[in-house]
Amino acid sequence: MKGIILAGGLGTRLSPLTKITNKHLLPIYDKPMIYYPIQTLVEAGIREIMVVTGGNSAGDFLKLLGNGSEFGLKHLNFAYQAHEGGIAEAVGLCEYFAGGDNIIIILGDNIIQACLKKEVRQFAKQTEGAMIFLKRVKNPSEYGVAEIAGSKIIRIVEKPKQPKSDLAVIGVYMYDNKVFEIIKTLKPSKRGELEITDVNNAYIESGLMSYSVLKGGWADAGESIDAYNDTINFVRKHRTKTKPLGNT
Repeated sequence: MKGIILAGGLGTRLSPLTKITNKHLLPIYDKPMIYYPIQTLVEAGIREIMVVTGGNSAGDFLKLLGNGSEFGLKHLNFAYQAHEGGIAEAVGLCEYFAGGDNIIIILGDNIIQACLKKEVRQFAKQTEGAMIFLKRVKNPSEYGVAEIAGSKIIRIVEKPKQPKSDLAVIGVYMYDNKVFEIIKTLKPSKRGELEITDVNNAYIESGLMSYSVLKGGWADAGESIDAYNDTINFVRKHRTKTKPLGNT
């Protein structure tokens, strides 16, 4: 199973901090933001990782991360997203890297406290399908929301005015290799991007989507300036009680 970290985007919601750098290179307490998703994958047992980035700061990722030896990796892969085409388009750039294996994707601005090793091992045994991670939130209308019937997801709705649940779809997804064929069938949304929600709903419609409700803390550091600062406080608080987040 291989890991993909999506670290592109303009980061306009964190402007002016992102006028001169990629948001995933900004500090979260005592480490660059990109360290945290890498460590999440490493702690889950993933050793083959690709970072997808873009923009003028793409070369800075190579200078910062090198070959990944700081995280115990023998090699770290990079891909370049030439324009703002959406999460699904960025995933599509990784088809050659995936090489037929199952993949786990994490958005580079998602900070996760829990270890995902159990779920990764479980999914690695599957021959087909997808698994997404959900988190109960107080403001579900600001996220993609999973509508649940019994033990199954029946659909995902982006930023619904009247959410059917408080279960938000966070930026961690696991897919079989069929995801690349699904991406090739997508059409751009109104904002001109290939949407990951369309990928997830395609798996749901095929009856091949499972989910796990995330335990422990989760933060979307790129949501807003306030969320960014809340994430810093979250990391500072919890690193003193348990193993430091992002520490190898």
